[in-house]
Amino acid sequence: MKKLALLLIAIVLVFGSCTDRDDDLSGVNIRIKNDSNINFNSVAVGGSDEVYENISSGGYSEYLEYETAYRYNSVYIESDSTSYNYSPIDFVGEDSLNFGFYTYELSISEEGEVDLVFKVD
Repeated sequence: MKKLALLLIAIVLVFGSCTDRDDDLSGVNIRIKNDSNINFNSVAVGGSDEVYENISSGGYSEYLEYETAYRYNSVYIESDSTSYNYSPIDFVGEDSLNFGFYTYELSISEEGEVDLVFKVD
């Protein structure tokens, strides 16, 4: 009986002490997925001073935290040979994102147009 009680206490302590990455968020966390065939040297989102660097084709960046972000945001991409811009027309009626983890999947068309697909992680 004592062994069973100790086992139950141990299980409660192990599962009770686990934390999730969503537990103590203080902002909107966004990462970039490079869905293009070229490497991104740098990616700036929404005019922020923080820049994602060296995202290989098919790769993901680390998360960066923002105070406010939207499902669609302006994006400036620099590659080895050129730069690309994505600018939404407006944010009218667009609500800011709740604190959490999100991905902007960025691709570049044959014509050089940037496409942004928003994902909730």
